[in-house]
Amino acid sequence: MCGALIVGLGCCLAHVAEGGEKIRILLDTDANNELDDQHAIAYLLFNGDTFAVEGITVNATSNGGGIEQHMAEATRVVQLCDLTSRIKIIPGATGKYQEILPQIEKPEYDGSAAVDFIIERALADDARPLVLMPIGKLTNIALALKKAPQIASRVRIVWLGTNYPAPGEYNFVNDLTALAPVLQSDAAFEMVMVRYRDPSGTDAVKARLADVRRIMPGKGPKVTKPVTGRHGGAFSNFGDYAVDLFEKFPGKPSERPLFDMAAIAIVKNPAWARRVTMGAPAFRDGKWVDRPGNPRKIIIWEHFDRQRIMQDFYQRMEKYVLANSASR
Repeated sequence: MCGALIVGLGCCLAHVAEGGEKIRILLDTDANNELDDQHAIAYLLFNGDTFAVEGITVNATSNGGGIEQHMAEATRVVQLCDLTSRIKIIPGATGKYQEILPQIEKPEYDGSAAVDFIIERALADDARPLVLMPIGKLTNIALALKKAPQIASRVRIVWLGTNYPAPGEYNFVNDLTALAPVLQSDAAFEMVMVRYRDPSGTDAVKARLADVRRIMPGKGPKVTKPVTGRHGGAFSNFGDYAVDLFEKFPGKPSERPLFDMAAIAIVKNPAWARRVTMGAPAFRDGKWVDRPGNPRKIIIWEHFDRQRIMQDFYQRMEKYVLANSASR
């Protein structure tokens, strides 16, 4: 990270909304990919004293089926959080940015509902910036910036994505063409590192199956109408569904990273990770190209405090404050 400026943990609290105001946030998710998106959605919706949730937009990545399956899983989790009537869920892109781009002046195209919703919320009459929180591919966000460049000054994009400075990573490779438009925009842009099998990434923020079995049963509000899970079964609270997701995960590993949840956690409390400000790099021919002299600055987040993040996650499952939709 040549030319990067490393800022200590204690200096990060400037990202928290001033004056006790809630942080306006819009989540963009590929909810049916594995199991971390579901926990991220619940964690966000159980932090209603911190976040004003504008809504949830959905995209489809290579795992988890088409947009309908991703929508169904996002809807399931919102239902289990007892917020069906208060949180909007909007379908977004299936394809890639470069494929969709020629169509964006048409009234309808792949992802148009999500793109229009993102633009609408970004331009809402509210002095607070809108945090766009993509935890899947960047397609919906990149299309919104292209269609309405004026939103750049109104948003802060915090993306769970990339293994920088190494190549690869699931969210990134699901639409490589969506990164450049965001990097080249004027929008505040932050990348929350994944870094598989590296203790400096969100891969280190793991939930242990034994803890999930012990802590999660019965957690969250009890809904009156049971919700059918992704793998079948009927559930009346998110905690029981979380246990089922872990139990049914292929291979039943003893622990799984909650990548997406960790990204939301560091928006809530930036002291739970280390922030690095750097000249925006480029990605060319399958490799990152550092540009330390680039006047366009971005932020990366790394070295996450697993203990505090997981502790807060479990506490919120017990002592939740349900979100209100800021867009209603």
